[in-house]
Amino acid sequence: MDEKRYPAHIRCESSQLVIQTVLEHLRGTEKLAVSFSTPFHAEKDASLAALLHDIGKASEAFRTHILHPELPLHVDHSTAGAQAACDNLPVAFAVAGHHGGLPDGGNMKTATSNESTLAGRLKRKDLPDCSAWKQWLRLPSGGAPDFCKAPDPLVWQFYTRMLFSCLVDADFLDTELFMNPQIDRRTEWDLRENEARLNAYTDRFYPPQGELNEMRCGVLDACRRAGEDPRGLYTLTVPTGGGKTLASLAFALRHAVYHEMDRVIYVIPYTSIIDQTADIFRKVLGEACVLEHHSGVLFDDSETDQQLALASENWDMPIVVTTAVQFFESLYANRSSKCRKLHNLTNSVIVFDEAQMLPLPNLKPCVFAIAELIRHYGSTALLCTATQPALEPLFLDYGLKTTEIFPDRDRLFSAFRRTTIQRIGAVSMEDLSERIRKNQQVLCVVNLRKTASDLAQLLPEEGRFCLTTLLCPTDRKRLLKEIRQRLKDGLPCRVISTSLIEAGVDVDFPRAYREIAGLDSVLQTAGRCNREGRNAAEESVVTVFSLPENAPRVIRQNIDATNRIIKKHEDLDQPEAVSAYFEFLRTLKGSEALDQGHILEAFIRGINGCMFPFAQIADRFHLIDSMTYTVYIQTEESKALIAQLRCGQVSRNLFRKLGQYGVNVYPNHLKALRDCGAVTILPSGDGILEDGTLYDPAFGLQPNAEPDIDRYYV
Repeated sequence: MDEKRYPAHIRCESSQLVIQTVLEHLRGTEKLAVSFSTPFHAEKDASLAALLHDIGKASEAFRTHILHPELPLHVDHSTAGAQAACDNLPVAFAVAGHHGGLPDGGNMKTATSNESTLAGRLKRKDLPDCSAWKQWLRLPSGGAPDFCKAPDPLVWQFYTRMLFSCLVDADFLDTELFMNPQIDRRTEWDLRENEARLNAYTDRFYPPQGELNEMRCGVLDACRRAGEDPRGLYTLTVPTGGGKTLASLAFALRHAVYHEMDRVIYVIPYTSIIDQTADIFRKVLGEACVLEHHSGVLFDDSETDQQLALASENWDMPIVVTTAVQFFESLYANRSSKCRKLHNLTNSVIVFDEAQMLPLPNLKPCVFAIAELIRHYGSTALLCTATQPALEPLFLDYGLKTTEIFPDRDRLFSAFRRTTIQRIGAVSMEDLSERIRKNQQVLCVVNLRKTASDLAQLLPEEGRFCLTTLLCPTDRKRLLKEIRQRLKDGLPCRVISTSLIEAGVDVDFPRAYREIAGLDSVLQTAGRCNREGRNAAEESVVTVFSLPENAPRVIRQNIDATNRIIKKHEDLDQPEAVSAYFEFLRTLKGSEALDQGHILEAFIRGINGCMFPFAQIADRFHLIDSMTYTVYIQTEESKALIAQLRCGQVSRNLFRKLGQYGVNVYPNHLKALRDCGAVTILPSGDGILEDGTLYDPAFGLQPNAEPDIDRYYV
């Protein structure tokens, strides 16, 4: 039978229909998928999945559907391929999910043919006749790599997800190339050029002047040397001001070049600070080779930005800077749009900046994902922080040991000691505000957004700032810029902030206060005090205090652990104190608290008889509490965007732009705004703020309706 009879895609060119046949599409997808799977030796399964994924299009029903789109005809074209691969479940899952997402496995004994599970779809019999493909397509025999042949369901599900990524990205790219032949995806680069640019930039640091610069160069040299060590799991424990950003980049690039790896991926905890790191990398390496990808990034119409926009779909770039949310939620997602990038995590150097911010409720699934990338997918991971979270016991469960790049940490931390931490116990808000008033330039970090707002209201208006996530990103960036300028000019600058300022925000205060919290949070606040070492450590005091009945339940155990360490360790900023803190905290919380969603258990035991619940886990796994809605703030800059939203002209690009003017709120806050008629609720459940008096560009969204202090807000 003539394979040209069956079109996979069509496009109109000069009023003529141009057809890509099913066989052409299958072969094109196969070539790409096989190349994507090479780093983890899955070429056989990738080939089989690619050749089977669209065989359902080799049917008269699909031919009618694609040639006559005006007809109300839906054709299931993916189940046929899944049924053909029923003896190879990773391939069957990938093929079945290549449009709608990886399905739950279900139960072959109890599933019915109308279920969306893989088990249900394998039982369907009312599919269009697509047997024509058998006459012109010879299938290879599939075969998983050796590491996946052991009966370990966690390894197996991860492999299935990676195979799925190879298939869907190959499918997208081959289809895109046919539908838009003019599209330009520049996917070739040489990481040696990036390393040369970094070396040229850091050459000016030598010979180092002074003890601190000598230590920074020592860290940099150690990272370059370690870059030629074997692939694996590394830590870089460097105090604030020790130059870990460029040093870790030096390790990553040297390691990638030496081992012929594909890319460097930087994972950062907060969107509020990611642009700072991305800006440094762009300055050093150039605009065109750094992809910054997270919910708040915007791409314009320039040629460079259009290339970056394309690369954001699958992370096919030499340097990727992203958030922990984007990284880990993609690894546990099931939708093709989120998973297509996953195969590009293989054969890569992955740096986890501020590693102490990995969330405890999901720590085990995160550690497992990192371990798998190292063990079976050719990647190296670097945990980079000033407060190393002592994760080695968890990695040892997967046979991985950590290697510290700069082992003489005690000498390093002593050299960079810039503050003195003191504890004053409980204070009232009034007492605290008086203490803050006495300082011209001071940072005070508290646990709750409401506390930050109330405390800031007690301070003089001149040079007063309140930083919380109740401010939209545009205003946060504006205020941080003003804060840095006032600090530089020696003007009054009293900043009350939640913990959002702690993780990597580059500010330098002569004095700081921190409400009692986890020791890592206390030390991160200390990292914003005397950052440049202009004053003696004895003069740069970080005061730890507590406010009556103000400890959120979610961090009470962190506070208990901190109090224990305070009693046993005189120097809280030394590595042994930090290690003791994390070890005791893990004991307090217990193993159950490190996987509160029971993510790993779900893949081992299933959920309610449903095995391999890919779709259910995608809904369940969230790195942060996702029970939030976005309230869009109307400004002169955002009004035109909001007008498009009201008219229903929604697009991914529109939401990216609107994200700069959005505030995430919890349901009770949105209800308070709705009850007073202040918001218009959109079909998505998000809102548009109609009462402009309830948003203050200096304080953020009001009313600040916190439900209780058992929730932890930044």
